Amino acid sequence: MTKARITGTGSYLPEKILTNAEIATFLDTTDEWITTRTGIRERRIVADNEVTSDLAVRAAKAAMEMAGVTAAELDQIIVGTITGDYPWPATACVVQHKLGASKAYAYDVSAACSGFVYALTNGMQAIESGAAKKILVIGAEVLSRAIDWTDRNTCVLFGDGAGAVILEATQGSSHIISSHLHSDGAYLELLYQPGFSAMHPPSEQGLKDRLVYLRMQGNEVYKVAVRSLSEVALESLEANGLKPSDLALFIPHQANRRILEASAKRIGLRDDQVFINVDRYGNTSGATIPVALDEAFRQGRIKEGDLIMFDAFGGGFTWGAILVRW
Repeated sequence: MTKARITGTGSYLPEKILTNAEIATFLDTTDEWITTRTGIRERRIVADNEVTSDLAVRAAKAAMEMAGVTAAELDQIIVGTITGDYPWPATACVVQHKLGASKAYAYDVSAACSGFVYALTNGMQAIESGAAKKILVIGAEVLSRAIDWTDRNTCVLFGDGAGAVILEATQGSSHIISSHLHSDGAYLELLYQPGFSAMHPPSEQGLKDRLVYLRMQGNEVYKVAVRSLSEVALESLEANGLKPSDLALFIPHQANRRILEASAKRIGLRDDQVFINVDRYGNTSGATIPVALDEAFRQGRIKEGDLIMFDAFGGGFTWGAILVRW
């Protein structure tokens, strides 16, 4: 059977670093308060002239170079994002134009922090069905423009960045093994961005009410996130007759360190099995997993034959796990 293999990875983080100490100069908080509660020490912030598609293109080019794939060869471009350049059209279309990938059709996936896992699943299924042979999958976010910088409970968590992979058709043993996705809209108001939207169209009152910014009930999100991340990881392993100890590397969505550690403990993973970089980048939503994957691979943490798991949770709520034989 034809399967989908990851043949290239890439990432891009903006140059500007915003530390906890710098945030403490304009908010009633401290480096210790942020680090203790989140594990985050700094995050990257886009320059004034940078937008989501710029980050996505930089990450895409790195992945394409590793895979030896040109823009002209791409059949599809899928971007997981909730902070696109525009409400519409899809940021993937902007990326397609900037890359010159005229043959590829392009679309976005909106699944919040699970966006990359959802997009990767779409790419996997397209290749397995024979609809495509080479696909560019990207997770890219500019969350610094969607958060309220006066709210210390949310703004300290997020950052900007992009990660990308190339998927190619293969008959070999290195491929995506399975994907397990879930969602539950009943939790919508625990983590969402109210406006501006069809529900809350642009208005002066909407600006006063700060509807354009992300809203989160952190304690409630934490409980559901830990449960969902651990349950779907175990579901993935059980479906494939595997144990937690079989994983060479677990790459979870980098929400905050407390969620990562609690989830890993519930799954039954050792510390050395879990890749964490949230301390340096914060939560970049749909970009966290592909950025972490690229870092892990380039650091030599992943070798051929390794069993890797991606595990994500995001607003919606959405969550899912993907198992990969590298």
